[in-house]
Amino acid sequence: MRPDAGFPLRECGEAQDGYPLAAVCAFLLLAVALVFGQTVRHEFINFDDDKFLYENPHIAPGLTGNGISWAFTRFEGHYWIPLTRISSMLDCQLYGLKAGGHHLTNVLLHATTAVLLFLVLRRMTGGFWPSALAAALFAVHPLHVESVAWVTERKDMLSGLFFVLTLGAYGWYVRRPFTPGRYLLLVAVFLMGLMAKPMLVTLPLVLLLLDYWPLGRMTSTATADISVAGNERQGRFSFPLRCVLEKLPLLLLVALFCGMTYWTMSEVVANKEDLSFSWRIGNALVSYVAYLGQLICPLGLAPFYPHPGANLPVWKVIGAGVVLASISAGVLAYRRRYPCLLVGWLWYAGMLVPVIGLVQLGAAAMADRFTYLPQIGLCIALAWGAAEVCRSRPYRRLVCGVVSALVLAVLMGCAWRQTCFWRDSETLWTHTLSCTSQNVLAYCKFGVTLVDQGQTEKGITEYRKALAINPDSARAHNMLGEALQRLGKTAEAIEQYQVAAELEPDDADVHYNLGEILRQQGRLAEALEQFKRSLDLNPNRSDAYTNFGAALGELGRPAEAIEQFEKALEIDPARAEAHNDLGVTLAGLGRVDEAIEHYLAALKHKPDYAMAHNNLGVALATRGRLDEAIEQYREALKAKPDYGRARYNLDEALRRKASTAP
Repeated sequence: MRPDAGFPLRECGEAQDGYPLAAVCAFLLLAVALVFGQTVRHEFINFDDDKFLYENPHIAPGLTGNGISWAFTRFEGHYWIPLTRISSMLDCQLYGLKAGGHHLTNVLLHATTAVLLFLVLRRMTGGFWPSALAAALFAVHPLHVESVAWVTERKDMLSGLFFVLTLGAYGWYVRRPFTPGRYLLLVAVFLMGLMAKPMLVTLPLVLLLLDYWPLGRMTSTATADISVAGNERQGRFSFPLRCVLEKLPLLLLVALFCGMTYWTMSEVVANKEDLSFSWRIGNALVSYVAYLGQLICPLGLAPFYPHPGANLPVWKVIGAGVVLASISAGVLAYRRRYPCLLVGWLWYAGMLVPVIGLVQLGAAAMADRFTYLPQIGLCIALAWGAAEVCRSRPYRRLVCGVVSALVLAVLMGCAWRQTCFWRDSETLWTHTLSCTSQNVLAYCKFGVTLVDQGQTEKGITEYRKALAINPDSARAHNMLGEALQRLGKTAEAIEQYQVAAELEPDDADVHYNLGEILRQQGRLAEALEQFKRSLDLNPNRSDAYTNFGAALGELGRPAEAIEQFEKALEIDPARAEAHNDLGVTLAGLGRVDEAIEHYLAALKHKPDYAMAHNNLGVALATRGRLDEAIEQYREALKAKPDYGRARYNLDEALRRKASTAP
């Protein structure tokens, strides 16, 4: 397809009926189901699924007015992605916290995106089988396993869907004379994509590339059928200028989302002194080539690749630069004969810019999920490049078809196997440690998995392995402190928390953990300082407000304690501990009836909460409702048979009842 072809029609010889179309769509759906359908039996992963889903007080309750308001007014995880958050809330509303339902939604979204990609490419280019091949490569490539099999990456699924819908809306917009309605639809769909994930900030670049090929809008021979207002007939604007001007509203949205994202993520941007710009450029070059290698040989994929930092070999950087320069020179040299190669290459290179590491976010060198949309450009280049090579010789078409089928079969097998590694946390981190080295995060996450399974000593061993690699890892020190605290080694745990706080003074979790263990030790003044610091860093933690209030209550400052409990309940109305502690404080002030209401609220959200049952029993006994109090003490002992206070209260209540019997 040449760039001067205008908006293309179907190629000669393409099927004119709907059967091949339906067959390709069915194949894409079946392929996605075969590869990713197994995820409906998978569990959540202890890699952000807890923070952003099943332990998130705004998302876990399902669709609520407060949750929707929070999604639109708060930044969570350094992103403003309200559509993604509402999507997760809807899943919780439909499936609760059953992981299979959340995985199913990801699979359905990915399958829908793959089918729409085929339909949009076919409509834009007229190329039936190249469109089918490009969509199939997108649907089953192992690099996309992370995006589909990881529930937290719902933002990839939604942004991918709106990305393709934006391409479709753009194709519809340019095929007819300008109307405000079609243009506003384009802008609206693009905005929704940005609200799913800001990764779509490069989409206007992709639209400009499509103007060049296959739409052919950047030539003087293009027809006025695709003009903005027919002004090209009078020669008011050249086509390249008009192609840019019509995208200004989209670029304004891009500027807005880039600013918001950089502002919210400034705290996780790597320190420039720790990682110079020259080293970031070096890692970016190597990552570009590494993604190309994974496209061809997708083995050894992992959820986290440690950044090499200044240890990146210079020869790798030089080699990567040579490879990228050679490919770029090649596609430029053949841009007239094979414009699809230039468009596909620039699509890939341009869409990766926000996540390639020039602005280093976190400690990862690269990530499979970053290729979810950029890789479409490479799929287009491969599919249409193969079609051009095979166009002149019939036997080449047969060979190309056979090779394509074999490649897809191999990719499906690799993707299915890669998806298996996402079955649960233990499987994922064991695999990650087997295919990466010096991976501090993987050792820490594997340690958390072992601790959660009750294998605390083994978990500590993994944390110490992480610290052997990087003694300055605040994450590892913090997790080691949590494990030591679980074993009752309080002094050692405090030491680890203090080291973590020194290494990462802006980590809210570290200050919270240190505050809680100090409170348990009776060092209340020190605990208050840590809770205040934690809440300054993260004012959206209901557990921190709850424990802050508990510490104030223990210091004899009930009014301040009540204020903190109420803040905790504003964030998470279902937090049983806050209701219980607020009830205790109110009861201490003689406000017993209000206390009873909060105990009942605590038990509504946590029916086996032994302490709330006991406290409710005490409050009921105060009101002379002994039978109800006895029932609550028994419920407390049912939930916690060794609960001495409840046992004592039950015996006292039974004696009182016996003494008042006629």
